[in-house]
Order: sequence, then C-alpha cells, then structure tokens
Amino acid sequence: MIAPLQVRLARTALGWGVRERAAAAGISPSTVQRFESGIGGMQTRTLDRVEQALEEGGVIFISADASGGPGVRLRS
Repeated sequence: MIAPLQVRLARTALGWGVRERAAAAGISPSTVQRFESGIGGMQTRTLDRVEQALEEGGVIFISADASGGPGVRLRS
C-alpha cells in the first residue's frame, strides 16, 4: 500500500495540483489533501484508484527496503 508521502511526491513529480490528482482518480480534492497531510485515511478501493491514476500518469512506486524508505520514480 502506498504512503501519503508517496502520493504527494508522485503528484508533484507529474506537475499535478490537488484538483488534477483528485479528478484523475474520481475523488474530491479534500480527500487527497487530508490523505497527503496524514490527517485522514483512505479506503483501500479509493487508494487503489489513486495509485492507478498516478501510475498511468507515469509514476512507479518504490517500496521501502533495507536501503531506504518508500519513494517514487518517473517512467522513462
């Protein structure tokens, strides 16, 4: 499962504002803002839509491992 920081990093890397990010996943901008700030959670189904939209935009999510924490990378 992706972390709030990964969503914020991915959105920024793609040059998307909160509204664009929300529209791409079919959710409200306030849901994105609450999740990214760590104030609120997101239902698994909704988070899956967010992840899918960001991946379709060109982001690859990187899981945490022994070398470091979770992150994002842009597809080449």
